Amino acid sequence: MNFSSFLHYLDRHIVTKQPVSRQIIRFQNRKEFQSCLRQLKKLKPSLSKLSHVQPIGIIHAISCPIQSSKNIMKHPAIRFIEKDTKIKMHSPTTFNPVHVPTDELTPSIPWGVKEIKAPQVWKFTKGDGIKVSVIDTGVDFNHPDLKEQLQRGFNFIYPHMPPWDDNGHGTHIAGTIAASNEENGIVGAAPKALLHPIKAFDHRGTAYSSDIIQAIEWSIRNQMDIINMSFGMSNRSQSLLDAIKQANDLGIITVASSGNDGKKETIDYPARFTPTISVGASSSKKRLASFSNRGKNIDIYAPGEKIFSTWPNRKYVELNGTSMATSHVSGIIALMLSINRDLSPVKIKTILKKTGTPLGSTNKKMIAKEINAVKALRYVKKLKLTNHKSKK
Repeated sequence: MNFSSFLHYLDRHIVTKQPVSRQIIRFQNRKEFQSCLRQLKKLKPSLSKLSHVQPIGIIHAISCPIQSSKNIMKHPAIRFIEKDTKIKMHSPTTFNPVHVPTDELTPSIPWGVKEIKAPQVWKFTKGDGIKVSVIDTGVDFNHPDLKEQLQRGFNFIYPHMPPWDDNGHGTHIAGTIAASNEENGIVGAAPKALLHPIKAFDHRGTAYSSDIIQAIEWSIRNQMDIINMSFGMSNRSQSLLDAIKQANDLGIITVASSGNDGKKETIDYPARFTPTISVGASSSKKRLASFSNRGKNIDIYAPGEKIFSTWPNRKYVELNGTSMATSHVSGIIALMLSINRDLSPVKIKTILKKTGTPLGSTNKKMIAKEINAVKALRYVKKLKLTNHKSKK
């Protein structure tokens, strides 16, 4: 199909002035999508606004800043169009800088990592070689607690630059998952896991759904084992769900924070999507954290209050939030996968829910559980042994 008229229409209606409203335009199939891309390549030199068209291969779509899309739906190659929603990282509810001179810092295991009993299973595994994609604000590559575990990532905000963290959130998340400075720093839940930072969020902690979808596509292409998603939005995105489903179908575990609004019956997307493992925050008193979204849609809870972790420029801070809880869960899943790489996303979720430790709760109808590394790995090892015997 010739997409020349379609792309000329886009060029006339693309808006470059702020504020920009973006749309995700989904094609009927891969063939139509590829045809459009070929035509796009030909026309870009002569139609300057087409440089604002962003291909998203994983869902056979493009994203571009146009105010109205009703006429585009008439094109026979278009499946549907949805708003390319802005999405925010789950900002911490508190920010407490912890000023510790480097020469005075002693080896430390943060209380949250101890609470979920991660150190008790390190004699069996430390998450060796498990690849964790951290879709966030980037990471501080120079932080001494992270540099041993940091691997190649990608920057979707500035594609020609490394995914440096200009916010701090991503560096904090990375530290809880896999910090590994046993000499004079902190140790995360899975200190031998491999961190692949993907910068999809700008310095304000904002991204578009299309940025997240492309980050998931990068994670699939680079064969990640886990995708950590410490962000959320109230709007449902079919395109984001379709991308997560593809990762899920390939055995990649997606872990998502539920949100910090204190809601009792609903949680944010993408945590609300069934394929993800949705995470709520528990407090230092072994109860549900007051700020955490909660309810039947939460799969597992983890420490999210006063979480001490890495920060840019060799610093450390304490933060509250379901983002912090999510990074604990990603770390424990890395430990589980290092024992048995054949565990499916559904099986991982089932094991976490079965082996969690009940939290104190006023809601008697709902038993909230906090992740427990010892019980989870015991279950994984037992399952692996049973499967081994059945194959003989």
